[in-house]
Amino acid sequence: MVKKAEQVKMIKITLVKSTIACLKNQKANAAALGLHKVGDSNVVADNAAIRGKINKISHLIKVEEI
Repeated sequence: MVKKAEQVKMIKITLVKSTIACLKNQKANAAALGLHKVGDSNVVADNAAIRGKINKISHLIKVEEI
């Protein structure tokens, strides 16, 4: 049997607050998501690892499902 390719859900993450006064691990999570400056956006696949990073910095970002 051949399985059909499943469509991967994508999410757009935007940094809306600065990471200046944040903890080191929060800065590292923002950088791992590709967010360096306020206003930066990145489209990534929705999976458990990404959701964990999002939960750590949820007060700094805006998340939209695509």
